[in-house]
Amino acid sequence: MTKKKFRRVAVLKGGPSAEREVSLRSGAGVAKGLREAGYEVDEILLEGESVDIPSGVEAVFIALHGRFGEDGGLQEMLRRRGIAYTGSGPEASRRSFDKRLTKQALVREGLPTPAYEVLRDGQARTLPLPVVVKPPCQGSSIGVYRAMTESEWPGALAGALEHDAEVLVESFVEGRELTVSILDGEALPVLEIRPLEPFFSYTAKYTAGRSEFLVPAPLPEETASRCRNLARRTFRALGAEGFGRVDFRLAADGGLFILELNTIPGFTETSLFPKAARAAGMTFPEVCDRIMSRASVH
Repeated sequence: MTKKKFRRVAVLKGGPSAEREVSLRSGAGVAKGLREAGYEVDEILLEGESVDIPSGVEAVFIALHGRFGEDGGLQEMLRRRGIAYTGSGPEASRRSFDKRLTKQALVREGLPTPAYEVLRDGQARTLPLPVVVKPPCQGSSIGVYRAMTESEWPGALAGALEHDAEVLVESFVEGRELTVSILDGEALPVLEIRPLEPFFSYTAKYTAGRSEFLVPAPLPEETASRCRNLARRTFRALGAEGFGRVDFRLAADGGLFILELNTIPGFTETSLFPKAARAAGMTFPEVCDRIMSRASVH
């Protein structure tokens, strides 16, 4: 383990978002990892958007997914209080959490991403099917639907609109699902997700045995290298810091398409970031220590 920059730290978990249950599991895993790495750890359960950091805590590990944890709100609050925290700052968190802002940044930087449009209820779709419909500000595949045929379109649109007044409609890329975790600017081995159902849903993500994970992904080295390079470029384009995970689709013709950047990826027993780190030779406590040691006010 590295020499400790902090001794007493807090893990923030729970929160008000639809991803609360995943956050509780991530937070418990991180707290255990940090204790094994030699930290004194306070676990702080958040119910809403207020945070009480105990006196003596030197830095916090943010293990909140979704709203408040990943949208920059919590980061802005900690910045104002002068409390060191892990991961990206408020602006990069906001850009990465809001899929509309992510798309704008990717297009601006010339990075490959599926064609998209943003629609409100009653607006006509212009993209040809098949498409994926997503709430702009949700994670863990919550509220995400595929419309492969016209008969599926109304239900997919209505389902996504239950979570937001606008939806992101994105061309569906047939192909393989890949993800690249980033730690301290280093791209970890490419991981391939093979769901045992047609769609990598919330259930498939967080239920053991519902998906296969191959790491390193069985890819030609040229493709794997291109994927890692695009992940690093995405990280820079969005201004992210510390750690994160970039999700891709790999088309049959070899084209890679960036879907999104997760600034606080999961740290549960089925999560992808720890699997990639393990393939790179790092234990879970080592990963938690590396992330924690780089906490700062930013």
